[in-house]
Amino acid sequence: MSNVEVRRVGQHEFVATNDRGASVRVGRKGAEGSFTPVELLLAAAAGCAAVTAETLITRRVGDGLTALADDVRPEGAHELDAVPVTLDYDVSSLTREQREALEVAVRRAIDQLCTVTRTLKKAPPTPLTLP
Repeated sequence: MSNVEVRRVGQHEFVATNDRGASVRVGRKGAEGSFTPVELLLAAAAGCAAVTAETLITRRVGDGLTALADDVRPEGAHELDAVPVTLDYDVSSLTREQREALEVAVRRAIDQLCTVTRTLKKAPPTPLTLP
């Protein structure tokens, strides 16, 4: 099991660090050089899908995999209505049957193995502990 610590480093500025020493800046919308918490959630969803599908895709079509997650919510809302993830890669070298088989394999892998998107679908409780 892993954890992430988020430490305040300035007004509206934080740094999230994992137990392997990686870090990312976290801040409010518009803060230069940082991700908002929602952007980190989007990165987690897109990143999980990409990491999960990477071998399936690159083995068949080579490099060039990108993933995008969108922030879907009404203007001013404080919760997301959806987190659609799009994977993009070049399938021009594949036959229609190969493309279809790859799509089935990628969807199955992400549905079964992508912890982030599986968790978002489940909407687990997020208890808050205070001193």
